[in-house]
Amino acid sequence: MSAAEFRAQPSEKPKRSKYNAQRTLIDGICFDSKAEAAYYAELKIRARAGEVSDVEMQRPYELCVGGHLIATYKADFVFWDHQAKRRRVIDVKGVETTVFKLKRKLMRACHGIVVETAP
Repeated sequence: MSAAEFRAQPSEKPKRSKYNAQRTLIDGICFDSKAEAAYYAELKIRARAGEVSDVEMQRPYELCVGGHLIATYKADFVFWDHQAKRRRVIDVKGVETTVFKLKRKLMRACHGIVVETAP
């Protein structure tokens, strides 16, 4: 078998994500997991009911210490919760990685923001 014939063969299976998350498409938006897509669908219902507003997705936050950029954290969802009367920052997680735990602590230290997790 030549190299060209080998490359022409169909691949066996598509690669799976590290944590078995399946990309999901809703409203033309591709979400990293079914859980994130489900949270988005729930937020849409709550927004129509007037419970939440100003919904943002994948909002970046710079995490600076001593004037140096250490990392950037992207929140899955940021919105105003009218029932709780506060802005909420939500990260949809199946697995809390050590990197996420560190960024959550940096968010609190740098911006005074508590990142909530949703399963």
